[in-house]
Amino acid sequence: MNKRSENILVGLQNQYYRATYKSMGFSTDDLKRPIIGIANAWSECVPGHFNLRQVAQRVKDGIYRAGGTPVEFGVIGGCDGFAQGHDGMHYILPSRELIANSVESMAQINLFDGLVLLGSCDKIVPGMLMAAARLDIPCILLPGGPMEGGIMFDGRKSDQTSSTEAYGMLSAKKVTETEYKTLENLSCPTCGSCSYLGTANTMCSLSEALGMTVPDGGVIPAYSAARLSVAEYTGIKIMELVEKDITARKIITDDSIRNAIKICLAMSGSTNAVMHLTAIAREAELGINVLEEFDQLSRKTPQLAKINPASEYNMIDFYQAGGVSKLLEEMSSIIATDQMTVTAQTVAENIQTHHYQYPANDKVIKTIETPFGYEGGVAVLRGNLAPDTGITKPGAFDKSLHHFEGEAICFDSEEAAEEAILSGKIHDGNVVVIRYEGPKGGPGMREMYKAMKYLYGRGLSKTTALITDGRFSGTNNGCFVGHISPEAAEGGTIAIVQDGDRIEIDIEKRSLNLLVSDEEIQCRLKQWKRPEPKFKRGYLGLYCKIAASGSEGAVMKYDKL
Repeated sequence: MNKRSENILVGLQNQYYRATYKSMGFSTDDLKRPIIGIANAWSECVPGHFNLRQVAQRVKDGIYRAGGTPVEFGVIGGCDGFAQGHDGMHYILPSRELIANSVESMAQINLFDGLVLLGSCDKIVPGMLMAAARLDIPCILLPGGPMEGGIMFDGRKSDQTSSTEAYGMLSAKKVTETEYKTLENLSCPTCGSCSYLGTANTMCSLSEALGMTVPDGGVIPAYSAARLSVAEYTGIKIMELVEKDITARKIITDDSIRNAIKICLAMSGSTNAVMHLTAIAREAELGINVLEEFDQLSRKTPQLAKINPASEYNMIDFYQAGGVSKLLEEMSSIIATDQMTVTAQTVAENIQTHHYQYPANDKVIKTIETPFGYEGGVAVLRGNLAPDTGITKPGAFDKSLHHFEGEAICFDSEEAAEEAILSGKIHDGNVVVIRYEGPKGGPGMREMYKAMKYLYGRGLSKTTALITDGRFSGTNNGCFVGHISPEAAEGGTIAIVQDGDRIEIDIEKRSLNLLVSDEEIQCRLKQWKRPEPKFKRGYLGLYCKIAASGSEGAVMKYDKL
């Protein structure tokens, strides 16, 4: 066993470090064991992390039981829900880099022999996986699990996003104020990551697919006894990884990233997964081109699962139908099953030994012979409006929208678009263009979550489209294209679209085009002027200077300084 901690805990010369640990109650015996860091994103700010104190304790129990010493430390984590629709959303995507940097820093400062990463939500899970790939020491990521769905509303169990949809309905006088207010108390009955397949649950599921989370660890409900049992099991397994020197980069490989992409496509996961997997692959120094893989695999990977927002079924329904383990089993003929996982077994061995607790449910997960569709639920679009890329999620909207042509109505911020939608200025046939919301221009590539929910609430989700250099929440549905690169702040074509221009979105052809002549586009681009940065100080002042485009994962490229 190669113990990093021995460099500071063994030998007379290292008494200083042992004395420092003993000031906190650690014993001589504790310090002879492998030291396992527990990076815990617990807080009272994020419902997906609210139960992580209890989860952490059971992880500690497992580590002690298997002969290690756990050392817990805190990690920040912001809730996308709290940040929606105001300046806080500028910080959400950039916080991913802070999380990765802080986990890396603590692991290196303390020379941990292994890490258990506790986080459930949108930027915390990818940030932690980025740190694991960067460090290349034994690591396991364990989420806190999804919350239960709430009272029935609009044909499905409600969640916090139902309130935003309902506000659009209220503005259109489609629901009463009493119906609207009912959701406040009954839409989120438990803690946990959002009950739908947003970015949080997408990335928790993809961590399983990558092999970085134990089977079912990404989808067991937050409030269940099984969540605590899987926590103790995780503590035991991290000790086995340390003993066998199974490090993160032995698990995060080109093939395991490809497995995760296929699972994302098969379950119609969040479009944000494209940039997060790109960033994780970059930290692992892999050769895989995640964007190209999404493009190619989306055309031949069947859609096997339908989860809210693609259906009325939520994450707990998905878990009970077999979860990620069932998808891996169904797709075993088209994924790399020889890949190592944090169980110290391969994907194939995990499939062979898995025991399903609940009966199959083909309304949630289909077999590979009878899929919901023969193409994946996420697609990469290109064209004169998105020369590098645009990302959409056809698995979450009606097929009648797979070809949409409409008239542009342009906004230079999320807030301006939302005001126009609520005041009735958007009509059937419009393509809402929201720009200057990319990694640099936003900065921070805010989500256009509210705009899409308001369109839905006002009955426009099947008659309008929305395109942006910003992002979308995994809960959004309707015809949308995000991650448009180059972004407006970098002089991308989206910057020079004018009200009244015709825009064509074609899912079948994987294209996104502004229907004006090339000569007119070039003329407008010559007249365009780069805007002043919105933030010039603090963390966002740094981020907007060195953020890469959405097509590169919106990572911070320090060589730009």
